[in-house]
Amino acid sequence: MLLRGRVWKYGDDVNTDVIFPGKYTYTVTDPKEQARHALEDLDPNFASRVQPGDIIVAGKNWGNGSSREQAATCLKYAGVKAIIAQSFARIHFRNLVNNGVVPIVCAPAVEAIQNGEMIEIDLAAHTIHCAAGVFDFPTLSPSLLAIIEAGGLIPMLRRKLGTEHLPMPEIKSGGE
Repeated sequence: MLLRGRVWKYGDDVNTDVIFPGKYTYTVTDPKEQARHALEDLDPNFASRVQPGDIIVAGKNWGNGSSREQAATCLKYAGVKAIIAQSFARIHFRNLVNNGVVPIVCAPAVEAIQNGEMIEIDLAAHTIHCAAGVFDFPTLSPSLLAIIEAGGLIPMLRRKLGTEHLPMPEIKSGGE
């Protein structure tokens, strides 16, 4: 699986409240509307300029803070296909995988990649190709790759159960 996209580069300790502002947690439930608020406090231009396939490159501890899943869904529906970081908060890492967004840990690539450049990620070869060179990253497990290739955990399970043709139930939030 090859991913190609333009880079949006951010620093260390970008928490889930910065990725998806907490003030919207219980009022914005539509994933496409969540995407319009992605990173709005950190980068007000992100949501209006991000393109399908774009890639975030970040420093240490990306996605720390609360475990809100909207921090992953807003990026998925904004079109982000992968995040390369020096490190991830554990729960956010899993939320990204469950939503079909590829999380990659590769500190040397983070240091080398420049904001706005086009890069390529080869998941099969576990390499990142950028202007500064080629960087290897740890192989993702077959189970993580299966979830990502299916577009997330729920689509993968629906396929396995043979229920992908059935409509998704509507989920209400906030005790409705």
